[in-house]
Amino acid sequence: MLVWVIGSGLGWIDPRILSAPWTVIEAFARLIEQGRLQDNFATSATRALLGLSVGLVIGTLLAVIAGLSRIGEALIDGPVQIKRAIPTLALIPLLILWFGIGEGMKVTTIVLAVIVPVYIHTHNALRSIDSRYVELAETLRMSRKDFIFEVILPGALPGFLLGLRFAVTLCWVSLVVVEQINATSGLGYMIDLARNYGQTDVILVGLTVYVLLGLVSDGLVRLLERRVLSWRRTLAN
Repeated sequence: MLVWVIGSGLGWIDPRILSAPWTVIEAFARLIEQGRLQDNFATSATRALLGLSVGLVIGTLLAVIAGLSRIGEALIDGPVQIKRAIPTLALIPLLILWFGIGEGMKVTTIVLAVIVPVYIHTHNALRSIDSRYVELAETLRMSRKDFIFEVILPGALPGFLLGLRFAVTLCWVSLVVVEQINATSGLGYMIDLARNYGQTDVILVGLTVYVLLGLVSDGLVRLLERRVLSWRRTLAN
């Protein structure tokens, strides 16, 4: 930041390549005054929340099925691992052929990006539950339902929350890309439009918003983790 401020103030940095910090602040205020930033943010947030929500549900269900059933693991784990080896963004050309270039393709891309980390970490947590808890549940003759809700799901919660942190990050990364593919609204569209007109100040405003969204999202997940897992003793405690 210091190099950026000094370089811009002394004219060492070409504003056509990198706008000065005060120019970016002015652009930020201008976009808010025009309402463009709020409108594009609302569109991006809607896409991100929808894709994240669907991905979390699917990823968690797959992890629970694979974690509680050998047949389920045999059917689910292999395809998920294959998907893990293929970057989600590499699937965009195929998704465009399947879903077109509308909202369906954009949300599906986010969903596919979210599923893998949620599944991997939740499934790993399920497989790592102490066998003594399972034996205790059998001794107490807990029903299948009580066993799942009182032993399995609480035991898998730390892994799920860790997967959620990765999922939130991948959600925003995917959103940046898909919103630059024939979109008519959203932060990615705003950035791509600014690129066409050489408006580096607007590009930096969009990137700054993405950074803030990523930091705030991760902070909220970490706060949730501390509240939900307050019973767990760690080195941080």
